Amino acid sequence: MAKMQRATIKEAAGLIKDGDQLTFSGFTIWRRPMALVYELVRQGKKNLHLFEVNGGTHTEVLAGAGCVKIWESCWVGHELYGKLGESIAREQCDPNSHMVIEDYSHAQVVARLLAGAMGLPHLPSALSMGTDILNPEYDMLGKAGLRDGSNPKIPKNKYVMHHDPFFDMGEIALIPAVNPDWAIIYASMASDGGIIRMNAQTYTDAEAIRAADKVMVIAEEIVPDNFMRRDPARNMAGGHMVDVLVECPWAAHPTGSQGFYDVDADFIRSFYAASKSREGYDKWAQEWIFGVADHQEYLEKIGLHNLEKLRANSVLGYSTRMKRGSR
Repeated sequence: MAKMQRATIKEAAGLIKDGDQLTFSGFTIWRRPMALVYELVRQGKKNLHLFEVNGGTHTEVLAGAGCVKIWESCWVGHELYGKLGESIAREQCDPNSHMVIEDYSHAQVVARLLAGAMGLPHLPSALSMGTDILNPEYDMLGKAGLRDGSNPKIPKNKYVMHHDPFFDMGEIALIPAVNPDWAIIYASMASDGGIIRMNAQTYTDAEAIRAADKVMVIAEEIVPDNFMRRDPARNMAGGHMVDVLVECPWAAHPTGSQGFYDVDADFIRSFYAASKSREGYDKWAQEWIFGVADHQEYLEKIGLHNLEKLRANSVLGYSTRMKRGSR
């Protein structure tokens, strides 16, 4: 493995090639590497293949900008702030769309990532058997002629039914592994040697790191290596697993980073409303992606006052400045 590279957000985005298969850290509206996502849009990346345990705000930004060719997942939305992924839904309903959307159950997507992380070609599973997810009619990559073996990131079959040879338990589905070109990970902190740590739930980040060919870490802050080594049980991965490391405060905004800042609910609600039409998305993108030169200008546009409202209390781990609703 090559030595870990330190990079800026722009330099890191430049390493992603058109057509690469990407997977992301986090869950729906938590710990998504948004600063990198915005920069991918600014740089005009095309034909990206997203493999996700679930989609979120980052998915919708990339899909709305026309960066995505293939999306494999189980769900997309913004939780409380927008239940539906409007950009993905619009592509799925458009008969002229060039995006291929492959549906798995939540657990099947995790199974594919687990297989990839363990170095296995597939994982046997009874997940979602008897449902239309395993109906050959809905093998969308197959119907698009993309399971011909020419793309090493696309398995030749969505699944294969196999008779259990050990206990005669009947038919079971073999779910293919996934090994993305890149795992793009937002980390709460990283050391200067590349050790990474999350402050809260880790979701399937560890599996994404182990499954991917290359790992890009966007860290909220970089701390001394010897600090991270004092409590190794809290660390997710060592520097030998990280290819690219970027330090970028507020890199997850408008999604949240537990212990650093809360989800920017108003911002996501506004984006969700705009994304309900292609024209609305384009207007939003002109203001918030193309209307700023970089992440620093983006933060300046949001404003210090608004960011400080989101900042987490260092003891409680969440913001005490936000109104959270009442009965």
